[in-house]
Amino acid sequence: MSEELLINVTPQETRVAYVENGMLQEVHIERERKRGLVGNIYKGKVSRVLPGMQAAFLDVGLERTAFLHVSDIAQASSRNGDDNEPSDIIRELLREGQELLVQVVKDPMGTKGARLTTQISFPSRYLVYMPGIVHVGISQRIEDEAERQRLKDIINEYADEFIPGGYIARTVAEGISKEAIYKDMQFLQKIWSNILEFNQTAKYGTLIHEDMSLVMRTMRDLSGIEIEKIRIDSRSTYDKVKKFAGKFMPELVDRIEHYPGERPIFDLYGIEDEIQKALERKVPLKSGGYLIIDQTEAMTTIDVNTGGFVGHRNLEETIFKTNLESAQAIVRQLRLRNLGGIIIIDFIDMTDPEHKRQVMRALEKYLDKDRARTNVCDVSALGLVEMTRKRTRESLEHILCEPCPYCKGRASVRTAETVCYEIFREIIREARQFDAQEFLVLASQSVVDMMLDEESTSIAELEDFIGKPIRFQVETEYNQEHFDVVLM
Repeated sequence: MSEELLINVTPQETRVAYVENGMLQEVHIERERKRGLVGNIYKGKVSRVLPGMQAAFLDVGLERTAFLHVSDIAQASSRNGDDNEPSDIIRELLREGQELLVQVVKDPMGTKGARLTTQISFPSRYLVYMPGIVHVGISQRIEDEAERQRLKDIINEYADEFIPGGYIARTVAEGISKEAIYKDMQFLQKIWSNILEFNQTAKYGTLIHEDMSLVMRTMRDLSGIEIEKIRIDSRSTYDKVKKFAGKFMPELVDRIEHYPGERPIFDLYGIEDEIQKALERKVPLKSGGYLIIDQTEAMTTIDVNTGGFVGHRNLEETIFKTNLESAQAIVRQLRLRNLGGIIIIDFIDMTDPEHKRQVMRALEKYLDKDRARTNVCDVSALGLVEMTRKRTRESLEHILCEPCPYCKGRASVRTAETVCYEIFREIIREARQFDAQEFLVLASQSVVDMMLDEESTSIAELEDFIGKPIRFQVETEYNQEHFDVVLM
């Protein structure tokens, strides 16, 4: 399997594309003016405590106050085992005006502020450090028991040299030398010491520690073994990545290339076209079927359709093959569009239980490649597959698009006929309130055309009813729903 990373860098924006066998699987975008906040550590001040929600709002210097739930407070987690604790512990832990160190775990989304935690953690190449606890954990993807124990022993051996805290060995730590693990622990301790020192003198609303840039986060989180090639179109970024790799992942150095070509790197691989397709509702399948993806604030729904695919045997076989193909396409779209939260998949109804099992197995198999945490439920009584996908950053659509100013996110507009009748009612309303000589209607071309053609009889009747003439003027800047009735 051929896997590549393509990195496109401009002063305003950085984009990282993950390509598998020539096909785009994921794209991550970071804009300088809107850099993600996940991983950032702030000194915050409690502005409101909400006992009913067992939560609080904190001022951390962002545009909107951030949200901290009691389950994300370190002290609350340590008390969960005590059945005698009162259910209302938020007031015991937090008070208005209190200052504390917090970390962003979810970016602001829509109208919601960032979500916070006091259970701070930050990763290095091989480890994750958690200063609030004393615990050693190993990634579940490291299955060899002897290797799990070896990593635990290494971490425990050196832990006493540093500020008390917990560690998790990441998947990429498997087989890594004792010296490399120790260097990672030193690196993490240096970061934490700097954070503690800065926090002593900083005012609330101050950014104490900022997570790495998109490119460096991507490099830090690479397993290194799978990626065949990393191509970067910026010389300065290439130099930084090469230096970073030389220090932390020497096995990748020879795979990093600078792309100097005149043709944009994303055009060369067809990435730009794929990004545009990822913003459309309809996703065609090779068989002739298609998906319809609708993203709302509450959830994302995915509808599978056979379309023009009629198959070669019978209807059940056609439905099965379409569902099987769509399982792979759905997972790719989840990754590509970075869709998270609740996801409802409406596969085409299947009567054969074995077909249902195979489609579900295929969905779970393709989800294994997804780095975001997912949870899939069995097919519901209505034939729907319900799943969740961990969401920490905005989706591709939310990064690149905004609600339509005309339809206000409804994805539809009122028909020209509906607007004509609204104009009739407005003219009658105005005629009863004001003494005008005539009425001038300013509207879009489609509405004026309908008024003068299909509704011309209605206009004549209305003029007779109010006893005043009505004129029309096309406003090219008006959308179909926009009109004005002017008294002359």
